[in-house]
Amino acid sequence: MDVADLQPIELFAGLTDDQLQALIDAGEEVPFAPGDHIWDEGGHADHWWVLIDGVVELVRRSEREDMVVGLMDAPGRWAGGFRAWVQTGRYLAGARGLVAGRMLKVPSVALRDLTAQWFPFGSHLIKGVYGMALYVESTARQRDSLAALGKLAAGLAHEINNPSAAATRATAALGTADDTLFTALSQLAAQGITAEQFTTLDDLRRDLASRPTPAYVDLVDIEDALAGWLETHGIDRSWVAAPVLASANADQQWCERLAGVVDARSLQAGLDWIVASLQAAVLRSEITESTRRISELVAAVRSYSQLDRAALQPLDVAEGLESTLLVLGHQLRDSTVEVVKDYADVPTIEGYAGELNQVWTNLIGNALDAMGGSGTLRVTTRPGPDNAVVVEIGDTGPGMPPEVAERAFEAFFTTKPVGQGTGLGLDIAQRIVVERHGGTIDIESRPGDTVFRVCLPAAPTDA
Repeated sequence: MDVADLQPIELFAGLTDDQLQALIDAGEEVPFAPGDHIWDEGGHADHWWVLIDGVVELVRRSEREDMVVGLMDAPGRWAGGFRAWVQTGRYLAGARGLVAGRMLKVPSVALRDLTAQWFPFGSHLIKGVYGMALYVESTARQRDSLAALGKLAAGLAHEINNPSAAATRATAALGTADDTLFTALSQLAAQGITAEQFTTLDDLRRDLASRPTPAYVDLVDIEDALAGWLETHGIDRSWVAAPVLASANADQQWCERLAGVVDARSLQAGLDWIVASLQAAVLRSEITESTRRISELVAAVRSYSQLDRAALQPLDVAEGLESTLLVLGHQLRDSTVEVVKDYADVPTIEGYAGELNQVWTNLIGNALDAMGGSGTLRVTTRPGPDNAVVVEIGDTGPGMPPEVAERAFEAFFTTKPVGQGTGLGLDIAQRIVVERHGGTIDIESRPGDTVFRVCLPAAPTDA
């Protein structure tokens, strides 16, 4: 490698030939071929790497596979060297060759000495800016992420607590109903009820179980009529039995049929057995529904986090949107926001589902914040060109001023106070959509109608 290799590169504009030669002397030329491993993710950034020609992939390791997070594809692209200014500097990603080429590898210590010699003020400035930016960004991101995680955890705990508490209450009540049922059976047996009478009692129970539920407006009248009949016939705790029978759509004709099956001595026990049986059936149904809801929430969290799936995978965009809405359900139920969903028949695409779910969380969360608890949230999918999928998240909030919309995707730009938000800025959402998936994201905003539009291709461009 000689000075002529570095002169055309814009990165080195302004350096003299002697300075370029000093840089070459301090480092070494490193050729690479496709697939060659160049440096490790997480290792100390002891060297500064500058691409001379060829293409290098920047790779991060997920739980199950390597993910390409960027490309060094133009002369002058560089990476590493952080320990020239910060001793804790590490490589943020590993590197491997994609197209054969060469790199200039300069030790971080030599880079620090050369910049201090050539640009003493610039060297101090870089160190200060880099250190302060690293500190501020890591602190802010950590706090926002913890706040976002806390909100999601609290919301999910609230969501799971409701069906869990319902199942607990129903289980306790089911125990009481079972005790009553067995006590009534014991009394019927002691009073000498025949097998034929018991079979007829069971037919009466089945008759009620098969009847449609009465209209809510009719329940009070049905309950009053049944309570009167029960009191007339000396039934204890008529105020307990009447609502259960009314909910099962019993009537006085049914009660007369019951009185004709057993004698007055056994009427109380027979009625208690039927009422307890009806209560047990309702409580079992409540337990089934509550546990189904818990399972549904667990499945939604698994789908949302994508912990049991490969990073790059075929995915149904609507499934990710649905799991995100379910995870954010506590925010929706604490508001009067109406959710309007319009999922068209769209193709399956390849993407990083967990990352896209974070994008949906950010966009939907922003929409809910903008509406302040009331309005309409629109979630739409439709086919795009070349088997792409278009997702639109719209809200009826006050909209963004033009100067805010223009800066919405800038790094570190936010209009929210500290502690609010998801910890995932729109700049990162844009990077996930654009750099990771080769898609586009844009905003259309006016008062009462703001739309974030995401277009995702059939497969990421770097897949």
